[in-house]
Amino acid sequence: MTSLPAPKPRWPLRLARRAVSPALFDFWATRVNRLWTLEQPLARLVSRTTASRDAVTLVFRPNGHWAGMRPGQHVSFGVTIGGRRLVRSYSPTLMGDGTLAITVKAITGGVVSEYLAREARIGEIVSLDKAFGDMTVAAGGESLLLLAAGSGITPMRALLRDLAARGMPMEVDLYYWARQRDDLCFVDELQAFAAAHPRLRVHFLVTREGDAPAARVDTTSFDAVESLHRRRVLACGPGGFVTAARERFNGHVASFEAEAFSLPPMTPGDDEAGEVEVHLSRSGRTLKLPRNQSLLEGLEAQGVRPANGCRMGICNTCACERTSGTTRHILTGDRSSEPTTQVRLCISAPRTDLILDL
Repeated sequence: MTSLPAPKPRWPLRLARRAVSPALFDFWATRVNRLWTLEQPLARLVSRTTASRDAVTLVFRPNGHWAGMRPGQHVSFGVTIGGRRLVRSYSPTLMGDGTLAITVKAITGGVVSEYLAREARIGEIVSLDKAFGDMTVAAGGESLLLLAAGSGITPMRALLRDLAARGMPMEVDLYYWARQRDDLCFVDELQAFAAAHPRLRVHFLVTREGDAPAARVDTTSFDAVESLHRRRVLACGPGGFVTAARERFNGHVASFEAEAFSLPPMTPGDDEAGEVEVHLSRSGRTLKLPRNQSLLEGLEAQGVRPANGCRMGICNTCACERTSGTTRHILTGDRSSEPTTQVRLCISAPRTDLILDL
């Protein structure tokens, strides 16, 4: 794992750990320097630049407690808005000076994305959780086909920066979709990578520009990709894009891995309409939740706020035990009814009455 250089242990910190709790130390130390904590990874916003028509790139400098990440992984950022700490996951790019760059689009109704894209100011302090995610590339791996839509370009950018630093050790084709040409991010940087590395080919596609037919993942030709059946495919974008990409490539390539930063539209059949009763065993509450919505969204609509992070089924922060009942995996459609099983609330919808350990 790529790590920032950790400060050498010093006797005052060792003494502090024995003398006071981390919470007490942090309470006083952060009044001197907001990045001084005993154990908690924090980061300061040091710059913001326009990335596209509707996106900004924010650069954060972590303190010495952050353990680092591998290109392509996600990190959960904790932001305090209106006195409340909210956590959302982003796929940062680790820059050469040790800073972290994330690119954020303001999503209507997205409290955190709107705040970061429009209101966060230089000097803002955020918390960082441990990096997670398996969409990484090892040295000497298979040739790649990278598929990105919208903000899904951010983990691909991190991967390509890492591969470029290693001399582009395998064949790579990147297909990057946006609604309009001015929605594309990192165009100059990606083109420079392709110009410097003949084994990389970059394809920009738009879906809603002018009268030209929309170039979508399910209609685009991939004939230009050599040895497609031997490629490892990595896809990242909205849920509908990931679903279409999975249907297009599953069984036709060496492997297919995807991360969706939003869930696909749910269009349930007759047996998936209506509501079920969900009993929360720890709090004793019983709620009626819709079958055509994730458990996390349904619970939040009822005022229940389970811990969560990525909201796309990767970090497991929202996982809890399902004591009884059946749930449906929103991304795959699979149903599970095995008792005393962990379910991820963000990508699970209730199929029958449930008992959850909440």
